[in-house]
Amino acid sequence: MAAELAKLGHPMLAALLTVGLSAPVQAETPPQASQPAQEAPLAEELELMTEEETVSIASRYEQPISEAPANVYVITDEDIRQSGTIDIPTLLRRIPGMEVMQTTGAMFNVAVRGDNQVNANKLLVMVDGRSIYIDMQGTVQWKLLPVTLPEIKRIEVLKGPASAVWGFNAFDGIINIITKSPEEIKGTTLQFGGGNFGTITGSAIHAGTAGKLGYRLSLGTNQNASWTNSSSLAFRDNLFNVQTEYALPADAKFTLSGGLVDSNRFDGQFAPDLINPIKPAQGYVYSGYERPNFFVRAFWNYYSDTTGTTFNPLLAPFFQPVYRSGTSTNYFAANTYNIDAQHILELWPGNRLTYGANYRYNTLSSTLVANFTTENRLGLFVQDEWRATKVFTLMAGARYDMDTFINPTISPRVALMYSPAADHTFRISASVAYRPPTMIETNAIGQTTTPFSPVPITTQGNPNLNPERIISYEADYQGWYFKHR
Repeated sequence: MAAELAKLGHPMLAALLTVGLSAPVQAETPPQASQPAQEAPLAEELELMTEEETVSIASRYEQPISEAPANVYVITDEDIRQSGTIDIPTLLRRIPGMEVMQTTGAMFNVAVRGDNQVNANKLLVMVDGRSIYIDMQGTVQWKLLPVTLPEIKRIEVLKGPASAVWGFNAFDGIINIITKSPEEIKGTTLQFGGGNFGTITGSAIHAGTAGKLGYRLSLGTNQNASWTNSSSLAFRDNLFNVQTEYALPADAKFTLSGGLVDSNRFDGQFAPDLINPIKPAQGYVYSGYERPNFFVRAFWNYYSDTTGTTFNPLLAPFFQPVYRSGTSTNYFAANTYNIDAQHILELWPGNRLTYGANYRYNTLSSTLVANFTTENRLGLFVQDEWRATKVFTLMAGARYDMDTFINPTISPRVALMYSPAADHTFRISASVAYRPPTMIETNAIGQTTTPFSPVPITTQGNPNLNPERIISYEADYQGWYFKHR
């Protein structure tokens, strides 16, 4: 294991132990088979190894990767087990075109195709289709994801804009972390790891079914030391998550889930002139009704953060922040309320029409904004997939978005796929995507005192900012070469 970890270049985990407990499976006595029958299991295993992955991230419904209208990559649960990684950003380093930058023991920045930066803000990240992108400041707290690694079924990564169906913030790409159903992880799973840099990680998961009801319960904890002081923690969190599913007639189901992640130590973004210890926490409640070709989903996300930002001791005699709270800390309290619906119609053989709507309401209360701030978002989208011939498929769609801070936007996408042979696809596409200004960018206000100025220096947001826009053109090929005989 140590050799494998060294090969992967991950310094933080030296040992990982996973124990799974579930109902026993009764063994069967193998029949006295002939030679061809004995080779059948090997053939089935090879078939499984070469089976093409399906994804839902590109078109908002399940389809083989080769039929997706965008560049999609999949990390499976087996990939996660074999990787030896202890967090998702490190796992994402395996994907070509992904850029993962870690600036402190707790803070990661993830982006696609050369667009990474401190406080990276152009990648939409979801867990089971629920956005965990923090709208109020446009970031993702990668070390505070409300899911443990053993719960993950697969991670779908789309590289390139996808606002046409997913709306704002699907600017550079999308990551959707899909968890296992209670049936898929039935039983009890315990995982523990530890290593250098003060690394400790652990999780406990129990899942099962009772009639039509399925449930999954998980607990987790993680910590690691500071880069500058190995005897001081850079990060520690505890998480709790529960998911229930109830089977309904006609292959429908109702889902209710919720969770909380809390950190009592978190080194913020690196800055040469500032010290940024923060204490963020995230919670959510999610519910959804799904049946074939239709769903309605709603969720509430909560994010809070207390930060004691101060200047570097060498600069402290000359610069000091002025906090509106009257204390030495800033705080953030943000809420996101979201509801979306989608319906798929098979208009005729070879033609599939998808349409839907989404409404989101964001609120922010903070010492960094002058007043309680709100934001309304409404989006409508439509997409049509037409298999014109056996080898040509055309997909076109557009989304209309309205936002409190900007004028309405239209995000179109068109893709043409050519499949001259099985398992070989050529694809060209063009798309437009937007990232609107955040509530911090439009409403922030802060002051700094200095002996060099008779009045405090004021920093203020701009309510007249325009959204960022990207126009993307892509051409790519995807093929599968290995097939058993």
